[in-house]
Amino acid sequence: MKTQWIRTVAFALALGIAGASVTAQAQDAAALRARHDSLREKLANNPFGRPLVLESTQSSDDLKGEVYAIVDEPFSIVGPALIGANHWCELLILHLNVKNCNSAGSSPNEALSLVVGRKFDQPLKDGYTVAFAYAVPAASADYMRVQMAAETGPLGTRNYRLALEAAPLDRQHSFIHMSYSYAYGTAARLAMQAYLATAGRDKVGFSVTGRAENGTPIHVDGVRGALERNTMRYYLAIEAYLGGMSAPPGEREEKRLRDWFAATERYPAQCTRWSATSTSR
Repeated sequence: MKTQWIRTVAFALALGIAGASVTAQAQDAAALRARHDSLREKLANNPFGRPLVLESTQSSDDLKGEVYAIVDEPFSIVGPALIGANHWCELLILHLNVKNCNSAGSSPNEALSLVVGRKFDQPLKDGYTVAFAYAVPAASADYMRVQMAAETGPLGTRNYRLALEAAPLDRQHSFIHMSYSYAYGTAARLAMQAYLATAGRDKVGFSVTGRAENGTPIHVDGVRGALERNTMRYYLAIEAYLGGMSAPPGEREEKRLRDWFAATERYPAQCTRWSATSTSR
């Protein structure tokens, strides 16, 4: 693992993957730390009860969700664990909607092929294959960034982007920023409206849009709520994947799955409203 990390860093510094330079990486690391500083209050005081901030935006035809979090892992662990398309396949398969994942190619031309579907068991042939280009724009001793891009998705969705950047805070903690976005057209909008009017009508996200008369928070719903739920699930997969590094290799997958499900149980209103059969793979 450490050998792979050293090689990746050396390659990035020598060739500048995807046009990244040492100067650009230093600027990105400084920008990420500055973002951490600006979020200190929200990281310390939030509904999650831990150093995590979730933000989302919606425009007429695209959605974006972002998570900022402090993880209890040194950057020497975070960096190597989150570099490599094969690592991301192991990570993304924790998400119940991801039915299969294969990686191909070698740096800097790696790719991921995901089969996504509904949360309950279903044949792979009934899922939708999404092809992601995988890149490592930056990898250095104090900053890393990986990104995945897919031009097309199910039901007319497009321009999928999943990116993660990280930097060390101290010897035992790292700061992570994950973003997830996609664009949608008429077909996707109609499909989402049908879902939100039926199976998804009671589901909500995390952002608080107001207060009920009794003072309880009113959470965002609709398309933006769905985006926030999915963004959180992807982040929880990252967290569970990193946490699994402490287990022996043969026990990591089981630990990650247990930790991912336990993490979703913290947010019953958003992440655990599925049938009992949906937890089997």
